[in-house]
Amino acid sequence: MSQAAQQWVELARYDMDTARAMLDSGRFLYVLFCCQQAVEKMFKGLIVRRTGEFPPRIHGLVRLAETAAIELEEERLDFLRKLSSYYIQTRYPEEIAALAGSVSATQARETLRRTEELIRWVESIP
Repeated sequence: MSQAAQQWVELARYDMDTARAMLDSGRFLYVLFCCQQAVEKMFKGLIVRRTGEFPPRIHGLVRLAETAAIELEEERLDFLRKLSSYYIQTRYPEEIAALAGSVSATQARETLRRTEELIRWVESIP
């Protein structure tokens, strides 16, 4: 793996560690945000590995998966769409308070579990 691709993977792992820390501290909205960031960076690492080019400066996970030429079944696509929304919603102050109160510990744990599973799968892609 190239150094550039490896840097993206390392950043994704850092975000996953941060998501776990946010779960432990009860900051459930940021679990979702960090999960989105981790998947985004894994996809960007895969794009670099496959193309040798810098990945696009976009954040939509479905579009990044398409750019990486990853074929996804509908269940994973739905998860990526939902996860992508947390990038946008956590960027604007007026939405953070309302959204933070609506994210449960159960939702954060499940999102983290599904993200870990997705990242393991992406790491296995040749």
